[in-house]
Amino acid sequence: MVRRVSTTLAPAPVPASARPAPRRRTRLLALPEARWALAALAAFLLGLALDLAGAPAWAYGPLYALAYAAGGWEPALEGLRALKEKTLDVDLLMIVAALGAAAIGQVLDGALLIVIFATSGALEALATARTADSVRGLLDLAPTTATRLTADGEETVPTADLAVGDVLLVRPGERIGADGTVVHGTSEADQATITGESLPVVKNPGDEVFTGTLNGTGALRVRVGRDPADSVIARIVTLVEEASRTKAPTQLFIEKIEQRYAVGVVVATLAVFGVPLAFGADLADALLRAMTFMIVASPCAVVLATMPPLLSAIANAGRHGVLVKSAVAMERLGEIDTTALDKTGTLTEGAPEVTAVRPLPGSGLDEDALLALAAAAEHPSEHPLARAIVAAARARDLPIAAAEDFTAAPGRGVTATVDGRVVGVGRADTDSDATVVQVTRDGTPVGTLALTDRLRPDAAAATAALTALSGAAPALLTGDNARAAARVAAATGITDVRAELLPEDKVNAVRDLERAGRKVLFVGDGVNDAPALAAAHAGVAMGRAGSDLALETADAVVVRDELTAVPAVVRLSRTARRLVLQNLVIAGTFITVLVLWDLLGHLPLPLGVAGHEGSTVLVGLNGLRLLRESAWRPGGTRET
Repeated sequence: MVRRVSTTLAPAPVPASARPAPRRRTRLLALPEARWALAALAAFLLGLALDLAGAPAWAYGPLYALAYAAGGWEPALEGLRALKEKTLDVDLLMIVAALGAAAIGQVLDGALLIVIFATSGALEALATARTADSVRGLLDLAPTTATRLTADGEETVPTADLAVGDVLLVRPGERIGADGTVVHGTSEADQATITGESLPVVKNPGDEVFTGTLNGTGALRVRVGRDPADSVIARIVTLVEEASRTKAPTQLFIEKIEQRYAVGVVVATLAVFGVPLAFGADLADALLRAMTFMIVASPCAVVLATMPPLLSAIANAGRHGVLVKSAVAMERLGEIDTTALDKTGTLTEGAPEVTAVRPLPGSGLDEDALLALAAAAEHPSEHPLARAIVAAARARDLPIAAAEDFTAAPGRGVTATVDGRVVGVGRADTDSDATVVQVTRDGTPVGTLALTDRLRPDAAAATAALTALSGAAPALLTGDNARAAARVAAATGITDVRAELLPEDKVNAVRDLERAGRKVLFVGDGVNDAPALAAAHAGVAMGRAGSDLALETADAVVVRDELTAVPAVVRLSRTARRLVLQNLVIAGTFITVLVLWDLLGHLPLPLGVAGHEGSTVLVGLNGLRLLRESAWRPGGTRET
């Protein structure tokens, strides 16, 4: 009986050091902000139902009060703390506006404001928690212990205790415990999490290896070259955390405007109340005018001017397989003017395929016979190259003969007896941009097979659409070798190619572009892409094979792996931003007219509420236009 053996992963039970730790993911209701927001929403909806049904005030009033308390206590407390630091934010202003509305009988308006702000705070808290979860998940890739060789034999030590110069024994199937150099042994390492390479890489003495990558079937001795705190994995974590803490210039600008607006409205409201009172106005009339001013100056319409278009765009994108994580992310996608793309798993599918079958003259074999011979020898193997060769033979409906005496040598290939002849399949040394394997029969070469990472069928159309959107062809940033990168670039029309990049090199490339004044969209899929996704102005991850960290770090995830969805969501974002601008003009016009009316004339409270709520409804309906199917234009169509 032939035993199936993997030339990449050990067939024996995986050691504890190689097993990934259970994924730790913060649940929504584990966050206090989410629980308070849910309580506020539930109380508001129940109170609203009773209010609309004509129930007495004592029935729905306590529910509205509960919504105020549940959703408003935290922003009120934060606002008071800000006051203590001699600053004033819009959150506190909205609490005051809500209380002011309640003071003049507009309890419903105030409760709605409270619910909106409580929900926004909960979503922000969830995003922060999920980012922290992702960083912890990345750290789980690194093993906690390693086998260190000493003069007396070997010992198991915590990886944190390793020092530069220590020699480690890495058994088959174990994760490598430190960045370093192979000093003895031959194997293959799956290091896609670090470099993005789609195929396991042969490791011989003198080759570099990385913490957390998975060793194949050969035993290695590795000399530690970096302190564990300075490993590539540790540096990825640091880069993600730093980028997540960095505020965009737009956000800083909004915070400045928010502070000035809040101070201005408070001062104006006090003036509207105090000045008439000082000249002998009735207290009730002065209070009514001031509260009317507070309501009409309230930024409800401004808030809704921004959110409905962006949320509608998010919903439309979701229907087409693109998950945009927040309204802020949707807005940022439309601001980009430069694109940088990963190769493996992004422009390509991350899986090898046979692209050429070349029998040698005099071998007596044609293409089909050579492919069938190689597939028979590789059939028992679980190596990605072996699976690709077998899949190619099956695609041609070729018969695959049974193999006997199958053996696999790490870094060298496989041998097996097929129809009484000894057949070998192993990598050939070549300058080709493809992976070339040589097929031998009874020790005599009979042909070669070339395998390449399969290009996505929509890659060329997507890069052309991104070029049209930004005015320049995307840059290709990949950890793969230069020849493979050049092949993909030539097929997709990309001229700016940067190959053999470590994660920090990708980050530096993105930051170089941004220092030149560009707003970069980075598209990737692996753990190695996460720092660049976090550092870019906007990041999109390919979802089907994307790593957990890349999916959590990115602003958007393409669930169906349709690359043309990337330019489509950028177009949708730009349309949403245009509607946001329209809505801000509408909201600003209504607020200005109502405020001037209240200040220069006598604005009746019902009319002020009607104008305020009317502008809110108008901008909301305008934003909902993006829910239409026609708002989504797949990649390849021209932006209008």
